[in-house]
Amino acid sequence: MTARSLPVLPFFTSVISKTYRMREVKIAVVQAAPVLFRLEETLAKMERLVREAAGEGARLVLFPESFVPGYPRGSSFGAVVGRRSEEGRRQWLDYWNNAVAVPSEASRFLGDLARRFGVYLISGVTERDEAGYTLYCSILYHHPDGRLLGRHRKLKPTGTERIIWGEGRGDDLQVWPTAAGPTGGLICWENYMPMARQALYRQGIELYLAPTADARDSWQATLQHIACEGRCFVAAANQYVSRSMYPAEWREALPADSEAVCRGGSAIIDPYGRYLAGPLYNREAILYAALDREELLKSKMDFDVNGHYGRPDVFEYRWRKEKSEQDFG
Repeated sequence: MTARSLPVLPFFTSVISKTYRMREVKIAVVQAAPVLFRLEETLAKMERLVREAAGEGARLVLFPESFVPGYPRGSSFGAVVGRRSEEGRRQWLDYWNNAVAVPSEASRFLGDLARRFGVYLISGVTERDEAGYTLYCSILYHHPDGRLLGRHRKLKPTGTERIIWGEGRGDDLQVWPTAAGPTGGLICWENYMPMARQALYRQGIELYLAPTADARDSWQATLQHIACEGRCFVAAANQYVSRSMYPAEWREALPADSEAVCRGGSAIIDPYGRYLAGPLYNREAILYAALDREELLKSKMDFDVNGHYGRPDVFEYRWRKEKSEQDFG
């Protein structure tokens, strides 16, 4: 792994001019629950939701963190410091069996959804690395022609997420060309990592995605800060999940005093930190917003993290990036 400075790449400069064929682009943010921990049933639900969003004119559709097969909130997988249980290992195996390998029939199904409905499909998944058996919390980016544009693996799972997810390498902190402009994102608390955000800013990001499992009020402040800091649109998707949605064998680990497991908080925010849609709580729904690129450009007059506020004469940014040999097919 070698260190190199990260300039604003000419490739992404050309993306900006080629991507925007219209002034406004409609996007969709899905707040819903998967069919928890069941791969095929969750993919079928995604198909219904993508069809609905495309029918409303959305060119890009975002799903929450680990929508496939579900964020295992409340589960310990039988692990405490120094000890794991056989029951917990069986639960982990069930979760592993319902994760998404890349490539696989499941990942090809997501590409087919993007192609059939003509959308950029961005999916939060638990990804299974069959070469090494490790699970990762990942974002998959599918083009409307069905191609997998790219993948990002969460750099640092938070807290006890580290029991189930490995760490990403950081070579996939990429921004991708979409109908909504240069698009990329970080997953949940990765967004508290300033240097990871800067890697996206340096590539000219205009639509910043933040799929998450955080439903607290403080998360909204984070989203608004990123929008103002990056002078970009921010789209954040979270699941809405209730206790009754859990399979019986997973429900025992949940607190018994509340039906709500995750209340949501999905939102779409403009480059000034103002809400275009949401935040949405306590129900499933799809949020929509038309992103007006002129608003993004006008916001740069005040603050440009890559330009007059970049100050390369004062600060030097280095990103240790190892090129991936992964062929997504």
